[in-house]
Amino acid sequence: MITIKNPEQIGLMRRAGALLYEVLQTVAQAVKPGVTTAELDAIAEKYIRDHGATPSFLGYEGYPASLCTSVDDTVVHGIPSEQEVLREGSIISLDCGLVLDGWQADSALTVPVGRVSEEKRRLIEVTEACFFAGARQAIAGHTLGDVGHAVQAIAEANGYGVVRDLTGHGIGREMHEEPSVYNFGRAGHGLKLRAGMTIAVEPMIAMGTWRVESDEEDGWRVRTADGKPASHYEHTMAVFEDRPPELLTLPGHVWKEAD
Repeated sequence: MITIKNPEQIGLMRRAGALLYEVLQTVAQAVKPGVTTAELDAIAEKYIRDHGATPSFLGYEGYPASLCTSVDDTVVHGIPSEQEVLREGSIISLDCGLVLDGWQADSALTVPVGRVSEEKRRLIEVTEACFFAGARQAIAGHTLGDVGHAVQAIAEANGYGVVRDLTGHGIGREMHEEPSVYNFGRAGHGLKLRAGMTIAVEPMIAMGTWRVESDEEDGWRVRTADGKPASHYEHTMAVFEDRPPELLTLPGHVWKEAD
């Protein structure tokens, strides 16, 4: 069931989103060669708990950490580890969620580890452009197909693959609510958006094929089938009438014509 949030509830989600923004910025600043992904997870969990919130991911369907750390060809759900040491030239997706006063926030970004190739930097930039193109379509009366089509058009125009097996989602009291938000689709098709919906749009864009494979050993990690790098970018947002959404996990964002 899709839940519609009132202004007070969106305000509570805004508070959760602002805190999650701080968490991810703090973690991103700690990314450098020689740091382990377990250290990044510890930073995230401490910041969340120190500010009166609870990690959403920890224990979710058995997931063992507060942060997903997905390096290079890992698209999503990389489990932090003391044995995984970040290396110069890699890229890492940092995906995190928290609950504050009963309301969820979910966000992700991909950052370079030290100096990276121009190809990897461009992948990160295009993934973010895909997000903003798709998110701009999240207006009451538009469809989820409009959102997915906008993401897909930018990615494929740049020669990248749009991961199809993983989606964005509704969010609110629960981290994953209806509807699923695909990163590909046909404009004008699919569920019509309504004011008060809160969704997480999260393009996962691969440098090569869109096909992915799940890691049978840990049951979580999802990698690109061809071993090429992938990038991930996500924000929680609230849908309104006649204007682009408010990005609840990106405080202060103002939509510009170029976005």
